[in-house]
Amino acid sequence: MDNQTFDFGMVGLGVMGRNLLLNVADHGFKAIGFDKDLQKTADFEAAASAGTTVKGVNTLEEMVARLTTPRRIMLLVPAGKPVDDVIESLLPLISEGDIIIDGGNTYYTDTLRRYEYLRPKGIHFIGIGVSGGEEGARFGPSMMPGGDEAAWQQLKPILSSIAAKVNGEPCVDYMGKGAAGHFVKMVHNGIEYAIMQLICEIYELLHRGGNFSNEELHALFSEWNEGELKSYLIEITAAIFRQTDPETGNYLVDAILDKAGSKGTGKWTSQIAMDMGVAIPTIDMAVTMRTISALKTDRVQAEKLHRELLARQANAAPAHNLSIDKKELAEDCRKALFAAIILSYVQGMSMLHTASRDLEMDIPLHNAVKVWRGGCIIRSTLLGTFYDAYQRNPSISNLLLDEPIAALVSRQLAALRKTVSLAALNGFAAGGLMSALSYYDAFTTGRLPLNLLQAQRDYFGAHTYERIDREGKFHTQWT
Repeated sequence: MDNQTFDFGMVGLGVMGRNLLLNVADHGFKAIGFDKDLQKTADFEAAASAGTTVKGVNTLEEMVARLTTPRRIMLLVPAGKPVDDVIESLLPLISEGDIIIDGGNTYYTDTLRRYEYLRPKGIHFIGIGVSGGEEGARFGPSMMPGGDEAAWQQLKPILSSIAAKVNGEPCVDYMGKGAAGHFVKMVHNGIEYAIMQLICEIYELLHRGGNFSNEELHALFSEWNEGELKSYLIEITAAIFRQTDPETGNYLVDAILDKAGSKGTGKWTSQIAMDMGVAIPTIDMAVTMRTISALKTDRVQAEKLHRELLARQANAAPAHNLSIDKKELAEDCRKALFAAIILSYVQGMSMLHTASRDLEMDIPLHNAVKVWRGGCIIRSTLLGTFYDAYQRNPSISNLLLDEPIAALVSRQLAALRKTVSLAALNGFAAGGLMSALSYYDAFTTGRLPLNLLQAQRDYFGAHTYERIDREGKFHTQWT
């Protein structure tokens, strides 16, 4: 065993690194992992399946020395400086033609910088977005590699074997040039933010507005997961409503504080979309709602103050009690959620289309939706519909320009309008649903009132405007 060589190396044996490397070993590849923590390397070896070849080491030198060439070394360490530190530690040990893979949630410009830094040194660099959490890493994630295409071809046999499978197809494929892999994963996370927010708003309308019990919500979401809404997030939501607290015996969801956490990828998506000039309002609103949720103390005080003010004005505060038949409410909410989820994907894919062109990433959009079909957090039966749209027109700039998808949204539109109206009239914070509807209405309107805005800009700042009746830039002396 002392002279044993290995096919694939991992730096960082936390839960994700360990599970992904065990997955590699399960598929017949010899796997070696490095971590400074002796307990983590011991845990890695102890968790290996019978008959697999794995080894945990505590020095980079030993790991690198035992890898076959070209070496394939994956990093699953915290994003930022730790990645740069590991790369610098590896450089004296590795050779031209070796491959370094960053599998963390890395900001895409950092990936691009590392790609450009390593290329003259003859080191291949791949940034891979990995989705699916701990279980996905262990038994089949969705993976989004981008960067050096030659390196992807060398990694393809291993990554294809460990990825989730849908209809026998692995949920991994090349995402494009430079930092495309991490960019696609970032947008994936933005879409994830939006869908989770939409589900929470529908939950609020049903639970608080329609008096649906947790048992009824479990049954309803389970039913929805058998139809058009079938997806991982609907599936786990149904399961959450059934979970009881072992300490109190009550439903656990009711005991959880309404302050949402965040690791920043949704915020990155919003910030970069603003810089690129891409509209993703439902993702933006999902980020905003997490920010507002953190203001718990202020929100509690504001609720008390504003209810008192409304009472003094003989203007009753919203009752949050929807006077609508429960069956009708459930069906309206189902359709509204379906439409808003489609519009969330539409916004994310529009951003990827723009990045592919303007950032010269050459992202094959059909590959993105294909690898999201299994293993990842936003996996959904809808992705097959989007894949078909890109097969019909690979260069389509917005999925709402695809007639079958446009028809799918239009069939749910009345329910989305009704649900948004119910939320607004009864004081529910439903910014995700509202922003999705506004995006649809704006994008499908041939003439928006922004002609007035252009007049305002020219009035106070001489910014000029264009005309509908002739070419050119114009300025008026308004006063």
